[in-house]
Amino acid sequence: MTLNDDEVVQYLREHPGFFDEYGPMLADLQFPRPGGGEVIPITERQTVALRDKNRALQEKLGELIRFGEENGALVEKMHRFALALLVSHDLERLLGAFEFHLREDFAVAHAGLRLWNMTSNDIALPQFARTSNDIHGLAESLAHPYCGHHAVDEVKSWFGEDAARLRSFAMVALRTKQIVIGLLVLASEDPQRFYREMGTVYLAQLGELMSAALERFAVGEV
Repeated sequence: MTLNDDEVVQYLREHPGFFDEYGPMLADLQFPRPGGGEVIPITERQTVALRDKNRALQEKLGELIRFGEENGALVEKMHRFALALLVSHDLERLLGAFEFHLREDFAVAHAGLRLWNMTSNDIALPQFARTSNDIHGLAESLAHPYCGHHAVDEVKSWFGEDAARLRSFAMVALRTKQIVIGLLVLASEDPQRFYREMGTVYLAQLGELMSAALERFAVGEV
């Protein structure tokens, strides 16, 4: 009688004592090394397989540790950013601190910010340059940060001569409890810096911190 592969497997499962009775046979069994190559005894093959599995687990652990370290560093940067906003008592200093930490802590070389519905919108700063209703509507529509390769021409114009080199964008609406007060746009020459499928938790937190810092200058806010 000839048994197929499944029947052999089933037989061995139903007779766990098989190799107790035929133990010496294990030393004679030869199998290809995992991944191909020379033929080796089954015991050595098991050792190789366990070694490969252990290596894969170590690599996964290393990856998890690396992610944890990166997240820890990012949390520290967010903490410094929040402290800088808290100690900035006037709007011009606050905006300066914001740009500094974006550049130095978060390595964002290109950032555009436009504000409206602010009590200090007569300040001669580029952040208060006139924006169209389309930009206001865009900010209103952003329930969550947008990341991707597209930005409207008006947004691109905020970056001057650098606009032609920019390949990816992140857009975050700034809002108080009552109104939208601005739009923050981060941009990069790297098309993979801000991509559609990326996580946006830290971008959202960045926007919330900036919104909270700006809220005291918003129209109708105390």
